[in-house]
Amino acid sequence: MLATYSFAIWGLWLILLTVLIQYQVASIAHRKQKHYVPGIVDDKLSHESFVFRSNRTFLNSNENLSMMFGPALLGMLVGMDAYWLGILVWIYAIARILHMALYYVMTTEKNPSPRSYFYLVGSAANLVLFVMLGLHLAA
Repeated sequence: MLATYSFAIWGLWLILLTVLIQYQVASIAHRKQKHYVPGIVDDKLSHESFVFRSNRTFLNSNENLSMMFGPALLGMLVGMDAYWLGILVWIYAIARILHMALYYVMTTEKNPSPRSYFYLVGSAANLVLFVMLGLHLAA
């Protein structure tokens, strides 16, 4: 199974690495505040604050992580097409990295912001994975 799904597995590894990096960036940004309280991000902060943006980026990834990981692992277990599974995982991984990068550098509260488009690309990859997995299970 590892050899068959190595492309998808490396994509899942990249997703996890991205979340780890987001965690580190958010932790460092949080601790550099003048009024640092462990585990608490000031609720008065908004998009103009890098502390807010780095924390939201990390939390957003955590909120979405299981929705990609679950179907990807299930797809491997049931023998889904390795090529398409890998493609969808990598689309999601790259979309999340671009979403993160834009969230870090953009201070807009305008919606949709450019980062929203990459969120949608990742969500679309996730939806396609669910549909393909459902079709595979039904076959």
